[in-house]
Amino acid sequence: MPDSIYDVIHRRRDVRGEFTGEPLADDVLERVLAAAHAAPSVGLSQPWDFVVIRDRGIRSEFHRHVHEEREVFAATLTGEAADRFARIKIDGVLESTLSIVVTYDADRGGPAVLGRHAIADAGLYSACLAVQNLWLAATAEELGVGWVSFYREEFLGKLLGIPDGIRPIAWLCVGPVSRLSDVPDLERHGWRKRRPLAQAVHQDRW
Repeated sequence: MPDSIYDVIHRRRDVRGEFTGEPLADDVLERVLAAAHAAPSVGLSQPWDFVVIRDRGIRSEFHRHVHEEREVFAATLTGEAADRFARIKIDGVLESTLSIVVTYDADRGGPAVLGRHAIADAGLYSACLAVQNLWLAATAEELGVGWVSFYREEFLGKLLGIPDGIRPIAWLCVGPVSRLSDVPDLERHGWRKRRPLAQAVHQDRW
């Protein structure tokens, strides 16, 4: 196990091509989901749910949709950007052991969630913290996670029978991996470099 939370944070990667497809023990999955469910949330509203997807047919249908959306995005690129994108694998939907969809319910907690009166999106931010907790816990368990974002919410909602008003905010591919890369995929493929911390820190005012 890693020595500290800092090790886990820096080892975390968005995994696409390193999934082995090996089984994932139920107790490990339970720990990862429990970590996600322990995330902080505005007004203790816990506005998330988790849909665990093992069904190959559902994953195959989603995979087809993802690659249709990939083509839509690819058509907007030209030159070197188009060449770089063509080399990047964008998902591990079929290679991973299973997928977990994290959803957001803006109505969870009722009409007067403590802390949301001035910042309506605080609930959505809370659901994102559940995603991050899940990702870090999976990394601590030596698992890989890949966040797939090439999809339309309406398509995914219909595919999974998600009730109206509840947003699917993350499709996460999860499972054992052969390794976690030292360098993030997008950096390795030259898509974008990491921004130095010094450029992101401001003192007192922007």
